[in-house]
Amino acid sequence: MSDQQAKLSEQEMKAYRVQGFTCTSCANIFENNVKKLQGVEDAKVNFGASKIYVHGSTTIEELEKAGAFENLKIRDEKEQKIERESFWKQKANIKVYISAILLVMSWLLGEQYGEGHILPTIGFAAAILIGGYSLFIKGFKNLSRFKFDMNTLMTIAILGAAVIGQWGEGAMVVILFAISEALERYSVDKARQSIESLMDIAPKEALIRRENKEMQVHVEDILVGDIMIVKPGQKLAMDGTVIQGISTLNQAAITGESVPVTKTVGDEVFAGTLNEEGLLEVKVTKKVEDTTISKIIHLVEEAQAERAPSQAFVDRFAQYYTPAIVVLALLIAVVPPLLFGADWSMWVYQGLAVLVVGCPCALVVSTPVAVVTAIGNAAKNGVLIKGGIHLEEAGALKAIAFDKTGTLTKGVPAVTDIITYSGNENELMTITAAIEKGSQHPLASAIMRKAEENSLDFNGVLVEDFQSITGKGVKAKVNNELYYVGSPNLFEEVHGSIERNQERQIIEMQTQGKTVMVLGTEQEILSLIAVADEIRETSKDVISKLNSIGIETVMLTGDNQRTAVEIGKQVGVSDIKADLLPEDKLNFIKELRGKHKSVGMVGDGVNDAPALATSTVGVAMGGVGTDTALETADIALMSDDLRQLPYTINLSRKALTIIKQNITFSLVIKLVALLLVIPGWLTLWIAIFSDMGATLLVTLNSLRLLKSKE
Repeated sequence: MSDQQAKLSEQEMKAYRVQGFTCTSCANIFENNVKKLQGVEDAKVNFGASKIYVHGSTTIEELEKAGAFENLKIRDEKEQKIERESFWKQKANIKVYISAILLVMSWLLGEQYGEGHILPTIGFAAAILIGGYSLFIKGFKNLSRFKFDMNTLMTIAILGAAVIGQWGEGAMVVILFAISEALERYSVDKARQSIESLMDIAPKEALIRRENKEMQVHVEDILVGDIMIVKPGQKLAMDGTVIQGISTLNQAAITGESVPVTKTVGDEVFAGTLNEEGLLEVKVTKKVEDTTISKIIHLVEEAQAERAPSQAFVDRFAQYYTPAIVVLALLIAVVPPLLFGADWSMWVYQGLAVLVVGCPCALVVSTPVAVVTAIGNAAKNGVLIKGGIHLEEAGALKAIAFDKTGTLTKGVPAVTDIITYSGNENELMTITAAIEKGSQHPLASAIMRKAEENSLDFNGVLVEDFQSITGKGVKAKVNNELYYVGSPNLFEEVHGSIERNQERQIIEMQTQGKTVMVLGTEQEILSLIAVADEIRETSKDVISKLNSIGIETVMLTGDNQRTAVEIGKQVGVSDIKADLLPEDKLNFIKELRGKHKSVGMVGDGVNDAPALATSTVGVAMGGVGTDTALETADIALMSDDLRQLPYTINLSRKALTIIKQNITFSLVIKLVALLLVIPGWLTLWIAIFSDMGATLLVTLNSLRLLKSKE
């Protein structure tokens, strides 16, 4: 099934939240159990988000029966989240306490009556049964299907230990394995809390005015067009547009940016943001499931379900690794006694210890916990990473191309210089603005803004025979006089050449990074208007940071070479490409990928969609309220702040390092323990401590990503 089909089918599925997942293999067992339920056509578990999508008809009771092997709790996705049991009061953990008490009592009885006595043996057997009951059920089921996973390995090892009379060690293995699973459960839950904290951001009710009556309404029942009243100190429950009032809103929950933003009539506001000062009346523009925060939560959950390349490698490796461990353990148990007459009891014991040491727990959790934690942390800091694959690829970037307008610059050009050669400046500016009113070019809006600032009535000027000259400018008649407004190249064509003094002034302004517009007639140039797009305050610092960590930075722009070079110098990029059309940007990204393989592209997610799609990692600026940015890019910087880019790359690199550390450590610790078989030093104690220690360290190492800050 293609990715597109998978996404479509998932949209048709009903979603349920699940509490109690301990590991990816348990999630897979639950998924298979649900698929076998009557009325269920298909099911898909999202382990990272703790959700299951079910296609078909079933009930929560049936789903809980399918998850009874791990005492899973199920709730409808739209219901309030499941109340968490205290970690210490969880049913699985209570069984560990009882087993531990029985183990200690049995050990004391063994010290008093001798280990072979019936009383300690009964105590150890009870500890094994109580602590390992659910483990054995899973293990026997897998064994009957010849499916080898950690439950199968542990079941064989523990029961084997009991058969050869090592009741005490068997009980200790059960308890330590149960403790290891409990700690893993705790750690994975901790990683998942990053999503749950996002879910708690927006209130579940809002004060709504309908037909002049104010009432508290649940978000599910709020309609598009309703008027929402938001008092100071309250959070917004829905996306909308301000229709009355002025206030500052803290948007940190969505954008990661703690500086409050002033909002007034006509401004867009978002669910989950905090109203700090004034009373606002907001017209609701989206249903609860379509709000920006809902989309972010959905995309983060989908991202955490996607397998990262390293996770796919681990899963494939574990498929062959686990059966190989079973074969190795069997050979260790059987070959020395059969071929060399060694002691059966000793070598069977060594074989059982190999089964325990070979348990792939640490290896299996080495990647998913790191990916879930990193993506959740990024979302809390205003960066939306749409999958484990993009998380890993961002850390491997060697070059990043930046669109200039709206990315390195503010994207709002402003008039900086006006030079007049003939006539009155205000009069000429009025004519220019009147003609440019018919143009769609961003520079035209800059000229009109300047005319408005100077209180010039350009709307009252009659403009006739307006005509656009593609790529060069416009021409039109005002008071029966034909005027041209456009680039210096246009006037070189109209006049044949430009006077030396005027050309010198044009070049001087272009060298300063300004775009020069010329107003003139067929006979003469009347004035020069220089327009510049302001550079973002953060651009220079961000580019400097990226250059310092070994990333080549390139600026792409449709501007002329002189303007591009000046702005490129100011921000400090490694390379500058000017006079580019959209397809030129696309081709340049392809070239850059040929040189570096791993290339990022940063743009606004609308005009740069082809280049974003061609790059290894497409990064969109300003994800808040921009559906296109959320959909087209692999990573969205929600606050429109470039400073989030170095943070994202550092987080990705840290995640990659932690994943590599986890995989290496998991395999090395097992190899060292296995080498202890040669002198016959491997015991069940050492085996379970190496397995438990590796799992715990790998999980705690992954949780370090929670601490990553901007």
